[in-house]
Parts: sequence; structure tokens; C-alpha cells
Amino acid sequence: MTQPDQHPTSATEPFDDRPRRTVVSFVHRGGRMTVGQAKAWERRWPELGRQVGDLPEGTLDADRWFGRSAPVLLEIGSGMGETTSLLAQAAPEVNYLAVEVYEPGLAQLMLRAEAMGLTNLRLLRGDAVVLLTDHIAPGSLSGVRLFFPDPWPKKKHHKRRIVQPSFAGLVASRLAPGGTFHLATDWENYAEQMLAVLSGEPLLRNRFDGWAPRPEWRPVTKFESRARTEGRISRDLIFERVND
Repeated sequence: MTQPDQHPTSATEPFDDRPRRTVVSFVHRGGRMTVGQAKAWERRWPELGRQVGDLPEGTLDADRWFGRSAPVLLEIGSGMGETTSLLAQAAPEVNYLAVEVYEPGLAQLMLRAEAMGLTNLRLLRGDAVVLLTDHIAPGSLSGVRLFFPDPWPKKKHHKRRIVQPSFAGLVASRLAPGGTFHLATDWENYAEQMLAVLSGEPLLRNRFDGWAPRPEWRPVTKFESRARTEGRISRDLIFERVND
């Protein structure tokens, strides 16, 4: 199941060696850009965007790219960008990175950023697992957000879900002490899996006793609204990186 507003993601192998990839952090999706999106891509991508596969070897120099030193927050799966643009606007003190594979979604996010006058947002197209493994330094992120990833609802497909122990360990290793990993899903079974996986990661600690209260600052996506209509409850989890 794909959700254009928050793009599907999946899991990887352990990160301490170059992973032997069996799945990736996205599902390929078709779709052409509108004329406006194509123009936005041509106009803004050289400044705001990078292809993960084209990044030079080593750590991404976020300070240089943003033109300032500030906490770096990574959102995995920005979809069509409505939520991402609002979150970046609400946190101007943060260097906000969004990684997504869907080109029309990234183009739409650039249009939103342009209309809102955002200067603290940069975009990466490609596999978030490769980005985290090869280009994000350990202990460097103030936060990671993963909102409404592909739930892969069929039991035989659960192994494709991104939230697996190896992925939790990878994210935890890239967070600075006190940095947060914030997840949300409207699929109860997946929420329970997320809770179990993150609770089993020794570098992470749940900030709450189970589910986190739904933050007022997290915008309601159209998929969350649809879930409510269909009787599904969205659940948030907020874990923080502990000291080694």
C-alpha cells in the first residue's frame, strides 16, 4: 500500500558493515510531474536537492549546504510535502533534511517551500538507508521522523517494513545523545511492532510509558483523516538516544 503524502519505506541489513541489501527504504512508484512541478525542479533542485546516489563519499556537509551551523533533523518519506513543509516552517532553528524517492513529491515540496519562503529545508532523493549508512555521521542528528510509512499490512509482507531491529540500530547510532526518533502509524499491528523493536534497541529509551500523546504540532495528513473515518487510530512513539 502506498501513501503519497508519506512515502513508503522498508528495512535493511545490519549497518556496521556495508549492508547486504535485500530490501530498500522505498517502493518504486510511477507518476509524471505537472508543468509547475517540472519548472520548480529545474528552478530549485540545484540549490535545494541532491541525489543520494550522487553524493560524494563520506559524511554529508550539512553546515555548508545550509550555509549555517544548526541542529540537523531528518524526515524519512516526505511524500507530497504538505506535512514536511509545515514542520520545517515551524522549526526555523533546525536544518531540516527530507529524504524521498518520488520525484513529483519532491517537486511539489519545493513549490511549497518556495511559496512559504522556507530557507531551512533541503531535499534528498533516494534510499534513506543508504543515506544514513554512508553519509550521516554517527551521533550527528538531533532527530529522525518517520510518519506513516508503508504498513505492508499482509503478514507475509511484514518483513518488508522499514522498522526492523537493524534499522532501529542504524537510526539510534546516528542520533546525538538526547536526540529523538519519532514515529507514527495508523496500523495497530505495525504500531505494536514499532514499539517492540524500538524497546529492544539498547541505545533508545521510550520517553513515555507506551504510546506518546499525539503532539499538537504534528499536522493531520489526509491519510490520518481517512484512517479516522475508517476507524483506525493513529499512534505516536517518541524514543530518545541514551548515552553509550
